[in-house]
Amino acid sequence: MHGEFKVPGGKLVVVDFDVDNGVIRNFHLAGDFFLEPDTALEAIDRAITGLPADSEAARFTGAVQSALPKDAVLLGFTAESIATTIRRALAHATSFADYDWQIIHGKSERPQLQMALDQVLSEEVGAGRRGPTLRIWEWDKPAVVLGSFQSVRNEVDLENAEKYGFEIVRRISGGGAMFMEAGSVVTYSIYAPSALVEGMSFADSYAFLDEWVILALKSLGIDAFYAPLNDITSAKGKIGGAAQKRMGAGVVLHHATMSYDMDGDRMVEVLRIGREKMSDKGTKSANKRVDPLRSQTGLSRAEIIDSMIGTFRKLYGGTSGDITAEERAKAEQQVAEKFGTEEWLYRVP
Repeated sequence: MHGEFKVPGGKLVVVDFDVDNGVIRNFHLAGDFFLEPDTALEAIDRAITGLPADSEAARFTGAVQSALPKDAVLLGFTAESIATTIRRALAHATSFADYDWQIIHGKSERPQLQMALDQVLSEEVGAGRRGPTLRIWEWDKPAVVLGSFQSVRNEVDLENAEKYGFEIVRRISGGGAMFMEAGSVVTYSIYAPSALVEGMSFADSYAFLDEWVILALKSLGIDAFYAPLNDITSAKGKIGGAAQKRMGAGVVLHHATMSYDMDGDRMVEVLRIGREKMSDKGTKSANKRVDPLRSQTGLSRAEIIDSMIGTFRKLYGGTSGDITAEERAKAEQQVAEKFGTEEWLYRVP
């Protein structure tokens, strides 16, 4: 068995071992991390060798922690990341570089169709009719995108939403509301086989799937980092957040929205939850909390997106693509049958 795991914001962890009658044998840890003292490496190898291959990640983590001397220093990795790498090896997990990625950055789509495209493209990847895909969203009208389990009444001031022309839609992933104005945010979706995140906790997978974005932002001079569970942030404030859904078809949908030039005061008028967050922090304006990409880079939204796509291609490759006629037809059908219906929107009133 061979497994690799690039710790988000850290170093590469590599494991090699055999499985004999359900037991791990000949375990060897390697990587570009830092570890002191040198003898700790052999101690880790001995601790994992002999454990049942079907052990939970917590058992692998505990074995490593127990084996480490009291003065051990681990830089760029943790006992938990070793456990993750072992589980990924056992599950024959894949990496970004194992796939031929397609990158879609097309025209503006109406909000309901955006929701439907996320479901359809995920299902197409799961069925093997489409390869793993990165899609950059474009918007032609303002919208509030609710998480799958959020209450319309609790989250949105419907009177103000109507006043300012915001359409309310619901996505298939969980998480919080997304405040979307044309040209004010950068939103993307990743559709990939579940094997890409095999062996990872949800927390690990969020940071793993967004690490390329963190690197892209850093290349633009932003001191960006990931804050568990799902926030992309910086020393100057929160930039955005991610949501994810593991689907039964063997595919993971991961998407994130980052603020570019957000009207924080308008957001607080439209989103009720925004008022609660502001009052909890003793802050009158959301502009104090959500720091847009424009203020930190001085670049246009298009330039930031180009940099993101360039970073993704540099790391993982990727060719330009588009939504097929068949996929668009399926998405339109999903709008008619699901995403455009009152039953879906008000599944949580």
